[in-house]
Amino acid sequence: MSLIWLRLRRSAAAMLADCRGIAATEFAVIVPIMLVMFFGTVEFSSGVAVDRKVTLMARTLSDLTSQSTTVTDSDLTNFFAASKGIMTPYSSTPTQSTITELYVDPKTLAARVQWSQGNSARAAGTTVTIPTALKVGGTYLIFSEVSYKYVPAVGYVMASGGVNLSDVSYTRPRQSSCVMYKTTACTTL
Repeated sequence: MSLIWLRLRRSAAAMLADCRGIAATEFAVIVPIMLVMFFGTVEFSSGVAVDRKVTLMARTLSDLTSQSTTVTDSDLTNFFAASKGIMTPYSSTPTQSTITELYVDPKTLAARVQWSQGNSARAAGTTVTIPTALKVGGTYLIFSEVSYKYVPAVGYVMASGGVNLSDVSYTRPRQSSCVMYKTTACTTL
């Protein structure tokens, strides 16, 4: 019996002194954590890049529209197409964008829709909330709205249903007091 205990002690001591499998065990524990961190960083960086492009799209839409004195359906189609080109190399399919011209009522300083085109076009005459600094009575604003549903390639690292990114931009018409569209003139509603 003592021979068995002696061999058992020697085997236990030899096993405790043996360090050959420690690196493999540590590797097996650390690799999943490192992979999650790597893919999370990649997806977060892509999400930040797409968010920046959404901001650029909103600014481009309002800027292109504000440079005109009048716009037609083909002009607006071109503006939307040009802004979607900004999304390269990301897909522009989940993009929803709208261009609206607002008139700021001189008495109430309420911004009312003159015309609107896009995925979520607003009805003429409806009120839109604008920042206080832009409430200058009797003036017009070109208001663009862009939203984008960013779906990460590795859904387990970030939100698996996607992240809704959006931005807005306001610009004043540059060539005239307002930008006319179809039969809309530079008048108040």
